This record gives sequence, structure tokens and C-alpha cells, in this order.
Amino acid sequence: MKTAILASLVATAAAFAPAKQAAQTSSSLSAFQNEIGAQMPLGFFDPLGLVQDGDKANFDRLREVEVRHGRCAMLAVVGWLTTAAGVRLPGMEEVGAGFKALDMSGLSTEVKGTLPLTLGTVFLLTVAMNDQDGTSEFPGDYRNGFVDFGWDKQSDSWKERKRAIELNNGRAAQMGILGIMVHEQLGNLASIGLPQP
Repeated sequence: MKTAILASLVATAAAFAPAKQAAQTSSSLSAFQNEIGAQMPLGFFDPLGLVQDGDKANFDRLREVEVRHGRCAMLAVVGWLTTAAGVRLPGMEEVGAGFKALDMSGLSTEVKGTLPLTLGTVFLLTVAMNDQDGTSEFPGDYRNGFVDFGWDKQSDSWKERKRAIELNNGRAAQMGILGIMVHEQLGNLASIGLPQP
């Protein structure tokens, strides 16, 4: 009995002891270790092995998708909080708050027409969110020759810092909107400090 207890204590202590850095046999992990977004505490994190082959083009495509989803999630969180706070466009006062805005029963025809209009606008923006002229500096750079608001005048370290901030904010917003969706369905948003629509 004492041996079993001692063995389990040693195993528990070993689990929390700092492990030696294992030699990486795959060059793919080291290939993306210094990419923007590979930050502490996880560093480069690819639990599903999506880029274990080290294909840079695939990594850039996935990074662009991540940036796009992050931007949409940031807009979704702000939009949800705005409608949950009771802010409405003129003529849209009867629309529900939060995800109840998608319930179109009992709404006027004009209000019902806003959903297809909004989805059509999002589709057109998605088409526009591409590197049309082949001049993008990084995945997610959709300036396409338009005004860059001083981006090109900044240093490379400033640009990297801002891109890392955008990635982290997008990741947080993706988790945030997912959490809001789940808690709204559970009906306990008030318990986490958000208004329950």
C-alpha cells in the first residue's frame, strides 16, 4: 500500500515538473514556431496537425481564414452587445435582442427584408475580401490599392505587434461569441454579467 501511494505521488510530481524540451523530429513545428500568433504560453499550437507537412501555402491559407473569422467574430460580439443593450436602428425597434433578432415571426415585411439584405451584403463583402491585385503583404491584407491609413509608414515591429493584437482579439472574440451563443441558449447570461434577451 505504501509503495502504491509513493508511486502515485512520484507520478503526480513528475506531471508538474518542468519537462525537458523534446527534440522535434518534425521540421513543420519549427517552420511555423516564429510566425505571428505563435505566442506564449502555447507557442505554435496545432493539436489537429493541420500543417504538420510544413506546407507554407496551406499555413497561409489557414491563417487568412483565421483572420477572417476573427474579424467577423469581433463584429458579432459588438453587434450582439449593441442589440442586447437596446440600441436599434430607426424602424427596427420591434426586433428582438441578441440571437432572438433572427426570429422573424410577427415582424413587418420591411423588417423581414433586412435579414436577406444583410446576408447579401456579407456575401458581397466576402467576395471583396480577397487579394484582388496580388499585392498583399500578409494573409488577411485586403487593401487592394486603397487607402492604407498610414500602414506603410510604420516600422516592421509595429506592424507585427498590431497583427498579433488582431489575431489575439479575433481568437478571443471567436470564443466570446461562442460562449454568448451557448449561454443565451442555456438562459443564464445574467449569471455571467450579460443581459439576457
